[in-house]
Amino acid sequence: QVELVESGGGLVQAGGSLRLSCVVSGRTFSSVHMGWFRQAPGKEREVVAGISGVLGGLYYGSTFYADAVKGRFIISRDNAKNTVYLQMNSLKPEDSGDYYCAADSEWRVTLPTKPARYDYWGQGTQVTVSS
Repeated sequence: QVELVESGGGLVQAGGSLRLSCVVSGRTFSSVHMGWFRQAPGKEREVVAGISGVLGGLYYGSTFYADAVKGRFIISRDNAKNTVYLQMNSLKPEDSGDYYCAADSEWRVTLPTKPARYDYWGQGTQVTVSS
């Protein structure tokens, strides 16, 4: 059984920073591709960032960012801690929502950006950015 547990959400003022963490258990962490998604009320879940594992033809540690967060968010992974991070800087009110980490255990040549491509999900952590 693969389990993902997020933490680090909270309330922050616009322009502030938060770091989300996601600890993965039950799977060889270095092998899986990891993604961060978010979902605002009434909106579809959308990809925020992704980082590759060793499965597939991707260069290990390759990253992807949604246009809305490029230059502000940084995704990283620590295999020794089975953890993926999302450092969020210069936060805006439109960044508010529930943030989810997800794991993809398939062989890939490109990082998946669709939620349906991910096999395992965390329970989510809420981020609220006040103006």
